[in-house]
Amino acid sequence: KNITKDNPAFDGNPDYSPDGKYIAYTMQREPGYESDLMRLALFNRQSGKSEVLTEEFRNHISGFQWSPDSKTIFFDSPYHGLYPLRKINIKSGKISEVISDIYTRGFDIGPAGKRIWFGETGVDMPTEIFSTLITGSEQKQLTRFNQSLLNKVDFRPMETTWVESTDGTEIQVFIIKPHNFDPDKQYPLILNVHGGPQGMFGDSFRGDYQMYPGAGYVVAFSNPRGSTGYGQKFTAQISGDWGGQVFEDLMAVTDYLETLPYVDAERMGAMGWSYGGYMMNWFEGHTDRFQALVSMMGVYDLRSMYGATEELWFPEWDLEGTPWTSDLYEKWSPSNYVENFSTPCLVITGKLDYRVPYTQSLQLFTDLQKMGVESELIV
Repeated sequence: KNITKDNPAFDGNPDYSPDGKYIAYTMQREPGYESDLMRLALFNRQSGKSEVLTEEFRNHISGFQWSPDSKTIFFDSPYHGLYPLRKINIKSGKISEVISDIYTRGFDIGPAGKRIWFGETGVDMPTEIFSTLITGSEQKQLTRFNQSLLNKVDFRPMETTWVESTDGTEIQVFIIKPHNFDPDKQYPLILNVHGGPQGMFGDSFRGDYQMYPGAGYVVAFSNPRGSTGYGQKFTAQISGDWGGQVFEDLMAVTDYLETLPYVDAERMGAMGWSYGGYMMNWFEGHTDRFQALVSMMGVYDLRSMYGATEELWFPEWDLEGTPWTSDLYEKWSPSNYVENFSTPCLVITGKLDYRVPYTQSLQLFTDLQKMGVESELIV
């Protein structure tokens, strides 16, 4: 029996309330748009009707779980580079924070409803397991799987700031300084651009966030237009505008990074995967301020990308149609700016990437070579 037939978009992740009266689930309203706001909804099994609990909460609902008394649903959600843990009263609709300053990696509520167990991570802390009272107080770290490594290695923490973009919007920026950092020295910098493009960088452990500082680089990463965790309007602003305001956001971030006294403005590079790779390809044709670029599985030629990817619904939403009905495929294709290419570029790709077929990277590498740009290809 289809109990969500009135919604033409996504419905999923159903979970019965412990008392059996409700089914909580996540849902979207816009068919074919994978980054539409993910809401928390409630199906009343007696009345057969659904209601959305979080329409006014304009960030994505990620994981969720019922309280044992079936009165409250706990959930985590991206917010400003973190994944705070929140709860909602299903009767009043009131949302309140349980733990705010946290990047949650999954959570589970005990059968007595008194404690929550959760994974927590940070740029300088691989995930460990913690517990807390249901109120968020008396947090305890239960595991120290990585303590011996943390004792030996200078794991670098993250610093955060906000930079004003060209339209006045504040863009969050994260910075990791090199190991054995000396404030009187200047260091080369790597700007990392995330994929998605609807996604979020944040205070979570990644191996490369320690590897590059270990090699003497300042690492900077930000959440420009299209990122999640800053409201659905912010996320939606990249659709149809792949090389537009998001490029301006990243240039504003780079302007700021150049002013830092410990950054060598003559030795700045940039890197990115997938959509981040697309932005590296866009950088090639639109700026020469970086000394090197690394384009990894990047979208390069939008027309041939459409004909080769297995997710046609994605470009059809984000580029507002097909190549023969939308001029955005031409407008935002990095392959149309080959004559501007000059920055040395490392191209990395994989044959099993079906979202962005590896032939996109082959086309980029061919054009870099034809333009005499120093470049290398890794497949």
